[in-house]
Amino acid sequence: MADITRRFGWRHLRSAPTAHIRHHKRGELAHDGRGLSFWYRSLSAALSEVPVDDRELAMAFHARTADFQDVTVQATVTYRVSDPALAADRLDFSVDPDTGSWRSAPLEQIATLLTETAQQHTLDVLARTPLAQALVDGVAAVRERVATGLAAEPRLPATGIDVVAVRVVAIRPEAEVERALRTPAREQIQQEADRATYERRAVAVERERAIAENELASQIELARREEQLVDQRGTNARREAEEKAAADGVRTEAEASRKVRLARAEAEAARETGAARAEAQAAWLRVHGEVDPATLHALAATRLAENVPRIESLTLSPDVLTGLLAKLGRADGGAGA
Repeated sequence: MADITRRFGWRHLRSAPTAHIRHHKRGELAHDGRGLSFWYRSLSAALSEVPVDDRELAMAFHARTADFQDVTVQATVTYRVSDPALAADRLDFSVDPDTGSWRSAPLEQIATLLTETAQQHTLDVLARTPLAQALVDGVAAVRERVATGLAAEPRLPATGIDVVAVRVVAIRPEAEVERALRTPAREQIQQEADRATYERRAVAVERERAIAENELASQIELARREEQLVDQRGTNARREAEEKAAADGVRTEAEASRKVRLARAEAEAARETGAARAEAQAAWLRVHGEVDPATLHALAATRLAENVPRIESLTLSPDVLTGLLAKLGRADGGAGA
């Protein structure tokens, strides 16, 4: 929208470079062009402002496919006013000379024209296309048909409008139909997810089984080694017992042999001692047998005297002394004889 200022009953208009201004004064064209700036009187001026920049027109409308399914088409048309003078002649682009705002809605008229034209060609395409094909290939087909139809529309060049580009954003069915169409794909995706889950679980189970088998093999190997260790310990203990028993036997045999030799030596010594004693006794007896009884009595008395306790004093009565002297006298006499 152009900027309009007031000065002493005059009006000053300053437009943008993308706006085409047409100024009629008393029925004659006084100013015509883009980005103009001029003074004018509001009572005698007729102004029109035509935007010449590219405009984006978003549109959404319903259509029906060949299998009687409702779909929503979302598209965008880019257009521009290529002939501002022709557009100003065909559409009301006049602006208020005091405020600079449009007196009507020319852009809405252009939007209605483009939307209805695009909708007409879209309906023509989708009416011959099943829903499944429309969802797969409908975007390209509708875009091509709408672009061709707008290019061939006679009212657009007659109004000074050029279509720059056509874009079809989406073709969507109703929510229930869309959910129904999504169900097979979702089921397939869910099946793939389940299959991946099952495979992951199978791999996990296989790994757990491998781990369990490794643990079991380790336990079996450990038990086998423990068995070997027990057997070896038993063998070592048995060998140790056998060696100990053999050593004990050798030691016992040596001790017994020593005792036998000792006993034999003691017996031989005892036999020799007894023989010697017997010979000494026999000799003693022979000697005593050859000696007279008086000598034996004297020896006996001597032995007895050697074995009796020490006598400090001895008192003899006269009778005993007389008898003893008499015996001694006889003994001396017998010895002298």
